[in-house]
Amino acid sequence: MSDSDITIYHNPTCGTSRNTLAMLRKSGIEPRIVEYLKTPPTREVLRQLIEQMGVPVRAIIRQKGTPYFELGLDDPSLTNDQLLDAMVAHPILINRPIVITPKGAKLCRPSDVVLDLLATSPHEDFDKEEGSPFLIDKPIGASAEFIEALQAEGLPTDDLDEPAKSFFRYTTLSGSPVGFGGFERYGPDALLRSIVVAPEARGRGIGRNLVLLLSRRAHESGAETAYVLTTDATSFFEAQGFKPISRSDAPASILATRQLVSLCPASATLLARQLTF
Repeated sequence: MSDSDITIYHNPTCGTSRNTLAMLRKSGIEPRIVEYLKTPPTREVLRQLIEQMGVPVRAIIRQKGTPYFELGLDDPSLTNDQLLDAMVAHPILINRPIVITPKGAKLCRPSDVVLDLLATSPHEDFDKEEGSPFLIDKPIGASAEFIEALQAEGLPTDDLDEPAKSFFRYTTLSGSPVGFGGFERYGPDALLRSIVVAPEARGRGIGRNLVLLLSRRAHESGAETAYVLTTDATSFFEAQGFKPISRSDAPASILATRQLVSLCPASATLLARQLTF
């Protein structure tokens, strides 16, 4: 993979974009950098880029810090052409960073997902600007290590082998284990669960990054809204954009999960968050 094969659509004022570029450089790559606010892509280039990513046009529109709502872009009746026109007229609406390599193209939010696009990743730990390490997630089954970690935190393990569930083991680039997490997906809804940060890895922002990466994987699988049930971490999840909701407002598929039906206490708080990146 040569540097000429790799491009990043970059906003240097964005921490996620800077972290992604730093990881490319840590991997020995000096990519072609397109500061798209200075040199925006043409409408056709933008259309082709979104097609290459294989995502809906709306998935690449940034809401935070943009005129998204002022322009009425939350109107679901708008066509792809209308959304493209808005992004061309207002490049700040283009989410960032977008990275293109021979392995594909992707919106790299969180920045850890840039590792999906690299032929090889560094084997030395590397911290983001905020001091939390880049994470690698690997799908796992109900391993003894996973079960022991959940049991140590008093989290349910009885339903790990049931359908519709995906679980991951998280490590740093050097392979040091830092935690676990998973989700159950039911159509556009996902229940995040079994989230554990190893005791020795706490206090470094790993929990936040783990939840972001887990949420991204749920989104990639087709989920549009994430739910989480907790007895003692409500403030943590609120800091990640989740909001407490009444169980009566949750979809039937989430209410029917064993986590809500029997495995977690009725006093546990249910929170939800729209999966936008």
